[in-house]
Amino acid sequence: MGQAGAFETDFWKHANLRKVWDDIVPGEPRKTIPYTLTREAIALYCRAVGEDHPIYFDEAYARTTRYGGLIAPPSIHILLMFACTPADDWMRSPGTVNAGQSWSYNIPARPGDVIKLQARALDKFIKRERLFVVHDNVFFNQHGEGDLFRPRLDHPAASDARRK
Repeated sequence: MGQAGAFETDFWKHANLRKVWDDIVPGEPRKTIPYTLTREAIALYCRAVGEDHPIYFDEAYARTTRYGGLIAPPSIHILLMFACTPADDWMRSPGTVNAGQSWSYNIPARPGDVIKLQARALDKFIKRERLFVVHDNVFFNQHGEGDLFRPRLDHPAASDARRK
């Protein structure tokens, strides 16, 4: 399982391995990799984004909160998106633009959690000569407690896929 030190920051590395538009099959599960979330990864992420709330760093303080211990900030799903996908995943393609997202945060991720991602494209389409992909990414912990982070999707393909 990946660790904070093993996270690749050169997004052009392995670009030649990435799947392209024609390879994306709506409904087909994407390959993902479990990732063990560490206190160090949480601390590195928090420092990078300027987050300094003690619930992410101070065990004694965190035990006094409704969470009963350290948690990761909700926005860490961005780090996890990359940590849980292999080098050839199409979401890692340089030049990919996030046209919008909306997430639900249901259960906090914690240090020591083994994060698993279920991911798939729901739809792909061309609009004004631009390529779009609607995707669904849901994170789970090692206990199978789901929906740590789940996108809220308003696209019709998302509604159809959720009914299946």
